[in-house]
Amino acid sequence: MHADQTANEQPAPLTHLNDAALLSLLHQPDQRGAAFEVLFTRHYAAVWRVLYHMCASPDEAEDLLQETFLALYQHPPHLNHEHALVGWLCRVALNRGYNSVRGQRRRQQREAQSYADPTSYTATLPDPATVVLRHEEREQVRRALLRLPERQSRILLLRYGGLHYAEIAAALELAPSSVGTLLARAERAFLAQYRPLAEAGLEPSAEPAANDPTPRRSLV
Repeated sequence: MHADQTANEQPAPLTHLNDAALLSLLHQPDQRGAAFEVLFTRHYAAVWRVLYHMCASPDEAEDLLQETFLALYQHPPHLNHEHALVGWLCRVALNRGYNSVRGQRRRQQREAQSYADPTSYTATLPDPATVVLRHEEREQVRRALLRLPERQSRILLLRYGGLHYAEIAAALELAPSSVGTLLARAERAFLAQYRPLAEAGLEPSAEPAANDPTPRRSLV
């Protein structure tokens, strides 16, 4: 009877464990996959929302999200306080997002120079008006955010991602007491950038922004 019970035993679920305990299991080969799956499910939405407002397309956001969680799987950090992991994940995601934005800007500069040369091949360049019209309101927000100083856009992206003040503080390595003031300042700066874009003829709709699709693809 005892042998039958042992054979039928299932591994204890890990969903009740906190992030610190799950991070420690990422270093154990026999528990690594299960622990990662719980962390991926737990923090996927927050990281996705941060990247969704930053990236030019949902596909790009999903790619950067996968890279972020792959970094967690391959090089799990050693963290020891309540809000540390979601902050760490969002910081990694933002770093990768800004690297992508810088790469896009360099590519656009090269394409613009190429376009200015009548002997160059430009048939593959997209029509800017067409690109803007695809996701009008979301693109307005993205443009305004990327015109801000990076520190201000980071704090707004984290807030738009649904993070609480303590989590934002952990992500940006700020004193929790300073987050409210910095956020209010960033919101004013954002409005100053956003309003001229709207007045230029790309008025946001009265409906909520486009649905926030959250494709779910685990890495392991």
